[in-house]
Amino acid sequence: MKILCGRTHREPSSMQGAVIVLVLFGITSGGEALHLVHLPATSNVAENAPPATLVYKFSVNLSVSLSPVIPGFPLVVNPRPFTEAFRVNRLSATNFEVVTTGKEQLDFERGPKVFDLQIYVKDDVGVTDVQVLTVQVTDVNEPPQFQGILAQGLNLYVIERTNPGFIYQVEAFDPEDTSRSIPLGYFLISPSKNFRMSANGTLFSTTELDFEAGHKSFNLLVGVRDSGNLEASTALQVTIVNINDETPRFTSPRRVYSIPEEVPLGTMVANITAMDPDDEGFPGRLLYSITTTSSYFMVDQLTGTIQVARRLDRDAGELRQNPIISLEVRVRDRPSGGQENRMQITFIVEDINDNPATCRKLTFSIMLPERAANGTLLLDLNKFCFDDDSEAPNNKFNFTTPSGAGSSRRFSQHPAGSGRIVLTGDLDYENPSNLAVGNEYNVIIQVQDAAPPYYKKSIYISILTSPENEFPLIFERPSYVFDVPEGRPARTQIGQVRATDADFPRSPVVYSVSRGGSSLQYPNIFWINPKTGELQLITQADHETTSVYILTVEATNGEDRSSVTVTVNILGENDEKPVCTPNFYFMAIPVDLKVGTNIQNFKLTCTDLDSSPSSFRYSIGSGNINNHFTFSPNAGSNITRLLLASRFDYSSLDTVWDYQLLVHITDDNLLSGSTKAKALVETGTVTLSVKVIPHPTTTITTPRPRITYQIRRENMYSPSAWYVPFIVTLGSILLLGLLGSLMVLLSKAVYRHCSSTTRRDRKPLTKKRDTKRMNREAMVESIQMNSVFDGEAVDPVTGEIYEFNSKTGARRWKGPLTQLPNWPEPSSQHRGTAGEAPVPKHAGR
Repeated sequence: MKILCGRTHREPSSMQGAVIVLVLFGITSGGEALHLVHLPATSNVAENAPPATLVYKFSVNLSVSLSPVIPGFPLVVNPRPFTEAFRVNRLSATNFEVVTTGKEQLDFERGPKVFDLQIYVKDDVGVTDVQVLTVQVTDVNEPPQFQGILAQGLNLYVIERTNPGFIYQVEAFDPEDTSRSIPLGYFLISPSKNFRMSANGTLFSTTELDFEAGHKSFNLLVGVRDSGNLEASTALQVTIVNINDETPRFTSPRRVYSIPEEVPLGTMVANITAMDPDDEGFPGRLLYSITTTSSYFMVDQLTGTIQVARRLDRDAGELRQNPIISLEVRVRDRPSGGQENRMQITFIVEDINDNPATCRKLTFSIMLPERAANGTLLLDLNKFCFDDDSEAPNNKFNFTTPSGAGSSRRFSQHPAGSGRIVLTGDLDYENPSNLAVGNEYNVIIQVQDAAPPYYKKSIYISILTSPENEFPLIFERPSYVFDVPEGRPARTQIGQVRATDADFPRSPVVYSVSRGGSSLQYPNIFWINPKTGELQLITQADHETTSVYILTVEATNGEDRSSVTVTVNILGENDEKPVCTPNFYFMAIPVDLKVGTNIQNFKLTCTDLDSSPSSFRYSIGSGNINNHFTFSPNAGSNITRLLLASRFDYSSLDTVWDYQLLVHITDDNLLSGSTKAKALVETGTVTLSVKVIPHPTTTITTPRPRITYQIRRENMYSPSAWYVPFIVTLGSILLLGLLGSLMVLLSKAVYRHCSSTTRRDRKPLTKKRDTKRMNREAMVESIQMNSVFDGEAVDPVTGEIYEFNSKTGARRWKGPLTQLPNWPEPSSQHRGTAGEAPVPKHAGR
């Protein structure tokens, strides 16, 4: 049976009930039970007792079975109030003691004064017992205590020169006296002439404290005593605070500084030093500044060194007028407020030779006429050169002797070193020595400082000789005569003219034909090369038209102008063909015409512009089959006649009824056989058409030729008209469907129209006097609308006159045609081509 008591508060009735339960348990068990001896009880312990202080001893009476107490028991459970200040120590198997643990300090004044501890014991068979030990804390007298940071020592700060008086109030705590309002006593353990302390803990200063006098800090030991004469102490350190009550003093004696110009930026030129009695040993606490407005210098505010902040150019700006710069330097002991002092210093900027003599221009180009006189002033360099240094001798300079290839004998300074360049030699442009250097001279002169380090700069002078027009422009000949055969093609070179000018440099000569050279067809048949003077033909010249041309050729070189007469003789050549009238002729002769007969009294009249009438020779080329035809005379005359040379024999020899004679007229009759191969010979042609008429067996009616006019149209457009194919193509696409149907309808209409016309043309042409109907071939002739009919002939059948074209063979009736007769349609075997006469059919053949 196990009995636990979990209540921590003190109730007598509860404790009595627990005891009664334990007694009853022992009675019912038949022997004595486990129980604590000498408990409950009351014990005392002093406050602030150290750990392991004995509080109370007790023992345990084991049960009849002598079961030992479990290790770790007895123990304190449910203390009231709760505390960990006590524990139970085992002394033996049955003896135990209660001691302090030290985990909590027992304080009579601040903590609980009574603790109820429940001592709980248990053996190894589970028998338990609980008793209460009441512990009372007793009061003990304690020494005073300094609280907080005062307990570890305190630093106090007093401003220097403060009037003697209150500094600090020291306070301590005593647990006994404070609670009983008994005052504590305070005192200085180490007395000082500068401080005193009252009995209530007030610290006073007795003298005025000066930091500069050496009173920087004091160490005081303060004691306190309670009514039981218990004491405590703490340390006070009194530090004297330095204040800014002294003016800084300059320690650098120098006031005037001379510095050269152009020192680099950042160069230190002065070092201003000062000291502050308040900050003795700490000079870095002073701050330096420049109060005057100056951009040339700056001062390091911590060190007092003055440095160059801007270029010091003695030769420009305000320093050229006044090289003295005055500054006021101020020293302070704090950024704002506080003490300060000021000092005037002066800087004198000295001139150095840092600017070389220079010129606004270092290259010059001078143009001088070739006939300039010696002594002519070319250039005065003093007007262009200068030295920016402000003081002599730094701003003085001179010029060296001129140099340069080929210029020493032509140019010099007068006087020497003055910079005045004058002409001393010959500049004739045509002089060979001057031509060798190109009439261009390069002169080099140096401008040099008169003071060290003797800076130099080179000046380059380019002198060009300008030529003058001393000689005229003239042609090599007073006049020119050239011969050119007629018939030469365009661009044939005739000759060359040349004009020269003795002046140098040579200017290009430009040639032109200013007068002459025109013909009937061209304003000028000659062209001259403007650069070379070569005279050429623009087109062929005709001796028969103009045999001599008088030209005026003009030459100019931009300065001079000259002209010359050029005579061009056009040499005649045999370049004209004989021209005969008529050029084409048609004749019809009976088959039985007598030999030697002048056929239809035909006469051929010929002319030649470059040949005499006796130079003509006549021959028949193609078409004179069996040599039936000849001309009389055949040479030596410009008029000849066509004769029948032999009779026609159609029974065995002849088969051709229509003869196309090609007549050649050559103008070589007067030339010998050896010269014909080399001479120029021209040949003209005439075409004659001769039709042989057979013996008629029947009356033949010759139909009037049927003429068909064929008009050909061409669409001409420029290739640049790009829009034409575009529009045509677009229109074709849009109208494709419509055109398809229209083409079908149009074809049908054309077919009907052509059929009707053909039927009308098939009606035969009859005359009242015709007794027979004969099949005739229809002659179809295509005639261009612009054909020229240059010949006439008589139709042997009808006797009517018709006109013909000698080149194409086209024919037409002379006079108006009021009505076209209806001709019988010829068969396909006898359909003639255009320009052919119909061949009659004979019954016997």
